[in-house]
Amino acid sequence: MKAVILAAGEGQRLRPFTASKPKVMIKVGNRPIVEYVVEALKKAGILDIVMVVGYRKDRVMDHFGNGNKFGVEIDYVFQKQQLGTAHALKQAEKAVEGDFLVVPGDNIIDENTVKSALSIKNSIVYRIVENVTKYGVLRVGGDGRVVEILEKPAEEVSYLANTGVYRIDTSVFEYIESENDLTAVINSMIKEGVIFTAVESDGVWLDVVHPWDIPRVNELALDFRGKVIAGKIEDGVLIVGDVIIGEGSIIRGGTYIRGPVAVGENCEIGPNAVIGPGVSIGNNTKIEPFSVIENSVIGDNVRMGSGSRIDGSVIDSGTRIMPGFTVVKGEASIEDSGSVLRIDAGAFIGERCKIGANVTAMPGAIIGNEVEIHPLRVVSGRIPDNSRVL
Repeated sequence: MKAVILAAGEGQRLRPFTASKPKVMIKVGNRPIVEYVVEALKKAGILDIVMVVGYRKDRVMDHFGNGNKFGVEIDYVFQKQQLGTAHALKQAEKAVEGDFLVVPGDNIIDENTVKSALSIKNSIVYRIVENVTKYGVLRVGGDGRVVEILEKPAEEVSYLANTGVYRIDTSVFEYIESENDLTAVINSMIKEGVIFTAVESDGVWLDVVHPWDIPRVNELALDFRGKVIAGKIEDGVLIVGDVIIGEGSIIRGGTYIRGPVAVGENCEIGPNAVIGPGVSIGNNTKIEPFSVIENSVIGDNVRMGSGSRIDGSVIDSGTRIMPGFTVVKGEASIEDSGSVLRIDAGAFIGERCKIGANVTAMPGAIIGNEVEIHPLRVVSGRIPDNSRVL
């Protein structure tokens, strides 16, 4: 059986992190989200993958190639305009036959979630969640048949969140026509008498919707056991818990690392830094002395000055931070799609920013790409790309 991975979307609500890459290529646990999907399919025995790509498609294709280094075979189809999930699936019509799986490329899943979909034809996989208002939800009859999929209902009509993982067949293409949304297509099929069965996933399903979801999902993605030390550890370093240190990286003396933590290749950390728990650090990144990082995602080629304190935050690739940078983690009010959300978060900083000495970022600050912030400033709210804070 083949699987179709929908990986063409941008993910505008995740700006600034999707300005130069699609949502599926955001890293958690030092791996792109869609890589977890490919791994889950492989472990479930599905090695033949069709990937629908569109926005910044080269970032996806350059990473996966033909799939051989990941133990699968990947063919690509292209969605030139990101018009919706049904339109994306339509691009794969000539690449599949019979039954196949449809899997979103922007959710982390594991092989058990895939196997849930494989268990029955025309299945829709769900997870029980407490707050379903940001998801599609299933209304299910007493016999387990799906009655309707409701997108982001204002009221909690059920607790069955649609994971977007389906086992379906090529008859779906007869219903797509000009419809762009896949859930609307499935609702039309249900009204026409096609039976879909709700199947509960007993595996992993993690969705990244907003920037402040990234640290949470990163911590859950750091699901490994043991220590893998490929780099150099100087005397006086204390490592506790599950930790990965990449090849060519150096952990300087006096540094304390508390797992789960993943450090990429060719990094330099410390001396006397404190890292973790729940931290991933990309490749070629330098964390200077006396810095403290918790529950955060640090990208590739980042330079973080000494005495910085980071919590609940994301710092994207190529950003330069001078000494004394502080993120204040706490409650913040964020406007999203016309509503105000209360979140507990740190700061979210895009690519190639320059942050001066002793800058403070308040809870929920979202700093765009290539922003320059002068020393001693306090920043909050949203700062657009290419801004200067003087």
